[in-house]
Parts: sequence; C-alpha cells; structure tokens
Amino acid sequence: MPYRRTENVKRRLAARHAAIIAAAREAASEGGMAAVQIARVARRAGIAAGTVYRYFPGKTDLIAAVLAEISEREIDALRHAAANAPGPLSALACVIMSFAARALRHRRLAFAAIAEPVDAALDPMRLKFRKLLADEFAIRIAAAIGSGHLPEQDAALAAVGVLGLLVEGTIGPLAPQSGGRERELVQSLALTALRALGLADPRARGLVVQTKVTGG
Repeated sequence: MPYRRTENVKRRLAARHAAIIAAAREAASEGGMAAVQIARVARRAGIAAGTVYRYFPGKTDLIAAVLAEISEREIDALRHAAANAPGPLSALACVIMSFAARALRHRRLAFAAIAEPVDAALDPMRLKFRKLLADEFAIRIAAAIGSGHLPEQDAALAAVGVLGLLVEGTIGPLAPQSGGRERELVQSLALTALRALGLADPRARGLVVQTKVTGG
C-alpha cells in the first residue's frame, strides 16, 4: 500500500507540473514571455501562486521550463514529419513545411520561443533550441545530398541558412501577414528554401505542391 500511495502522489505531482507548464505556454502564446507571470499562470492552472513556487522558484525558472517543453514538442513534430515521408527529399520538404506551418499557426508563441528578448540567463537555452532545429534540417539535407537529390554542399551551413530563411519569413519583423494565406506562404517559403539548396525549380514545385502538412 505505501508504494501505491507513493505512485499516486507522483502522478498527481506530474499532472500539476504539466498543468502549470500548459498554463504558462498558453500565456506566452497570447502575450509572449512577458505574460508568463506566476500569479497569472496560477490562475490559469486553477491553483494558488504558492503552489507554482513549489515547482518553480521564480519566473525565470518557469520560462526555462516552458522553453524546454516547446523545444521538445517542436523537435518531435519535425521528426514525426520526416518519419512519415517516403524518401529523403520529401522528408526534407516535410520538415521545412512543418516548421513553417507551425510557426505561422502559432506565430506569437514561436516568436516568444525563438526571437523575443528575454532574460539573458535564458539565452543559452534559446540558442540550444535553435541549434536543435538546425541539426534537424542538417540531417535531412545531408540525407538528400547522399541520395543524389541535392548537389554537394556543407549541410550544416545550409541548414543554418534554411532556418534563418524560415524564421525571418514566418515570425521576423519583415515577415508578411498571413491573412488566411498560410498554405500559400508555407509553399512559397519551402520553394525558396529548396531552390537555395540547389533543387531545380520544376521538381521543387511539384514536391512542395504534393507535400501535405499536418499537426497542431
């Protein structure tokens, strides 16, 4: 019996931790990381502010946890998109389009996680997230090069360029407003990225048009 009670307590603690993170993520999606305030998050989660402090000593700790959760979620989404593709080139297209679609769909949250100014203590975590994103692109680019679908090039450097293009094209200050044109913008960004990687335009256009992007 004591062991069973311990497991029940662990589940309750884990559920409460998840609820706090979810509430903080929702706050960030509406008002950026500046909106991730302990009292506000506590109200959203339906718990006392003191309870939040038991899990996270301060706001910076809470934001760090939110960034870690967003990073894990987005990297998993890219890997899932690639895993469901029939080949290395389509996997690359799926990863590119998945990132662009998700960034446009959750624009405020994506900006908060990637580019919004925050506490300098959080910069290493944000940099780690960007590095993980670039690594996912580099893996797919290298596979497409190895299979002969793309010309020889530095996959790591190319991945950084693609990530920069997608970030600036979706959440950067010069990014166009989607205005219901999300699908068009995603395809345009994907075409630009694939062309920059050396894929012939007719082939790139057919690949992008045929690729479906799913997920939340």
